[in-house]
Amino acid sequence: MTDASQDPLVIFTPSGRRGRFASGTPVLTAARALGVDLDSVCGGRGICSRCQIQPAFGAFDKHGVVSEPGALTAWNGVEQRYKDRRGLAEGRRLGCQACITGDVVIDVPPESQVHRQIVRKRAEARSITLDPALRLHFVEVDEPDMHHPSGDLERLRAALAAQWGVEGAEAPLPVLQRLQKVLREGEWKVTVAVHTAHEGAVPRILDLWPGLRERPVWGAAVDLGSTTIACHLADLQTGELGASSGVMNPQIRFGEDLMSRVSYAMMNPGGAAEMTRAARAALRGLMAEVAQQAGAAPEDILEAVIVCNPVMHHLVLGIDPVELGWAPFALATSDAVSLGAAELDLGIHPQGRVQFLPCIAGHVGADAAAVALSESPQTSDDLVLVVDVGTNAEILLGDRTQVLACSSPTGPAFEGAQISSGQRAASGAIERVRIDPVTREPRFRVIGQDMWSDEPGFDGTAVTGICGSGIIEVIAEMRLAGIVDVDGAVGSPDAVGSSRCVPDGRTFAYVLHDATATGGPRVTVTQGDVRAIQLAKAALTAGAQLLMDRRGVEKVDRVVLAGAFGAHISPLHALVLGMIPDCPVAKVTSAGNAAGTGARIALLDRGARAEIAQVVRRIEKIETAVEPKFQAHFVDAMALPNKSMPYPELRKAATLPDLKFETASGGGGGEGRRRRRRG
Repeated sequence: MTDASQDPLVIFTPSGRRGRFASGTPVLTAARALGVDLDSVCGGRGICSRCQIQPAFGAFDKHGVVSEPGALTAWNGVEQRYKDRRGLAEGRRLGCQACITGDVVIDVPPESQVHRQIVRKRAEARSITLDPALRLHFVEVDEPDMHHPSGDLERLRAALAAQWGVEGAEAPLPVLQRLQKVLREGEWKVTVAVHTAHEGAVPRILDLWPGLRERPVWGAAVDLGSTTIACHLADLQTGELGASSGVMNPQIRFGEDLMSRVSYAMMNPGGAAEMTRAARAALRGLMAEVAQQAGAAPEDILEAVIVCNPVMHHLVLGIDPVELGWAPFALATSDAVSLGAAELDLGIHPQGRVQFLPCIAGHVGADAAAVALSESPQTSDDLVLVVDVGTNAEILLGDRTQVLACSSPTGPAFEGAQISSGQRAASGAIERVRIDPVTREPRFRVIGQDMWSDEPGFDGTAVTGICGSGIIEVIAEMRLAGIVDVDGAVGSPDAVGSSRCVPDGRTFAYVLHDATATGGPRVTVTQGDVRAIQLAKAALTAGAQLLMDRRGVEKVDRVVLAGAFGAHISPLHALVLGMIPDCPVAKVTSAGNAAGTGARIALLDRGARAEIAQVVRRIEKIETAVEPKFQAHFVDAMALPNKSMPYPELRKAATLPDLKFETASGGGGGEGRRRRRRG
């Protein structure tokens, strides 16, 4: 009997796990025995290359071991074939081919780890753990034997159990219908796509292919918003993004905001079903588009995670949203929903799975849950306000002790709708604005041009309108330059001292750009535009103030602006308008499309789905529609920046002219004289 204490010692980094194994044991086998995170699809057959390792040689005092170059068996033909065909980095070996012959230290590089971390670009953002619900397994299935009769499915199940530890896998009828053909075409070697929704769930075979499938299988993370739909396509085996795209939500034709769509469903028989068809058609088109961008087919998408607000949640699922139109705003279900892709007719793999994250409450949906998953206010040491800016804004306020949430109906003005020269963020849209506080002359940048409008070579005829970030900046700049007063009134040319202020009915407008002489557009900021932004931002701020009231605080430590639009908002200009509570400018950051990122986290890490299901049950929901203080906060927030909040941090960063124009009939008319405020 051999003495196991004399067997070679193997130490894996970065995990630090160690153990002794008989000489000749494959590194992959040792890793599995120790629970080391080393990936493999082919199960050690030397054909998938996911088990790459990096042996380290020398004296390692920390580990008390000397690792010699001869501690692994020699480079073999399988490794050479792989290197010739695809390349293998210097010093790398395949864990299924390299066998242990002596004490050795072996590093498992990040790309070879099953539960690898996908680091996001923002330093403070949480990384994503790769642990998808869907995995590919290459198996060798026993051939039929008339002396030991059993079905092909039973032998496939036995192979999955013996070679991968996947017990009791279920196979739906479409898989069973093609099982025998695929097994024989692959000469009893097949790649199986197994979906296990969560730890302990019954595994489900979604599809299988003859031989080793080397093409990626994809997952889609979808943020289904009221105005726009964004989709991110990710490789479920590596976590890498393959494509991203977005489209306008076609439901806009039924109503620009959520309540108008609920009203459409109430007032029009079959209206809800009509909106359901529109949303699903948009999703089908978007899935096909991102698949094409990634060089894949829609059938290569085997899983999708969708996040959306409660009204969109019900409509895309084919549930009439009428109960969300009045108190108590009852959801059909607030739990996570898991179903087959064919039930939604998304055009992806017919056996694919679709997961909707849980909703928080009647007007705070799965998109807010996804934001919480992405930004993790529940783990924050300081008090953070997370604002997902959109047609319907989701607001989270919290730290480790408590998280509060509400939604606020801001409307589509932030996204360029209801603005006289407004448009979506596309080529030609003004996105950045600066106004000289002395001359009141503007300069701006448009999407698609790198230069500012006052630089030589700028093409003024290419300007097409102004997008959401542009309208935010221009109104804030007008406030800083004394063109708009504290109440949002646009001053007359005499009061402002600029011919760019022109009569517009009984009010005034500011001419930002005029290229009509050369066939270009005339872009103005009207009194109506200012009012639209005031109404939107007042709803946003009033919602945030309600959460602060409930927490009993007068300020927050930091603010995170989320959403596709929120990513482009200038923190200073957001504070000038009073879109967010007062906060040091440096403490206002952007998270990009946090809801979409949360969907991507849930797509790639099944553990995150269980995590957010627990988190949303602990979030306290505030319903703005029935809160008596909402209207008072809303009225105060109509002022720029706010009637009752002094904004001391903002005033450290910018000087706001203390002025108020005399107006007639709602602002900007009459004599247009400037009157200094007292006190």
